[in-house]
Amino acid sequence: MSRCLAALVDAIVVAGIGLAAYLAFGGLRLLVTGPPFRMPDLSGWRTGVLGWALAVVYLALSWVTSGGTVGDWLLGLRVTGRTGRLLGIPRALLRAVLCVVLPVGLLWVPFSRRHASVQDVAVASAVHYHHF
Repeated sequence: MSRCLAALVDAIVVAGIGLAAYLAFGGLRLLVTGPPFRMPDLSGWRTGVLGWALAVVYLALSWVTSGGTVGDWLLGLRVTGRTGRLLGIPRALLRAVLCVVLPVGLLWVPFSRRHASVQDVAVASAVHYHHF
């Protein structure tokens, strides 16, 4: 349950970062071209691809640098390799892609003896309860 809540918090964080970038781009456009203020006109597929890429970068960067995202931090979780060391860039990126593409992989956690998601099994990672 805590991992699902952390994922929900992270989805909200990614949406906030995306909105801030969208507004910043609109502001930059205003500075360059002058009034009126107009937001960028992105198609649905571009918005989806950019959102997906932003989520992957956010997750991977968080796990590589500190072992946890904002959601992980709030819920006392830490993502590491099975040895307890932080994930390297390739494993963090692969785990992030799997988390974004296959979020239902979290449903495996209650059935796993070590409470591992499908993503954890695929990249040999572990999620620990931790006090930051």
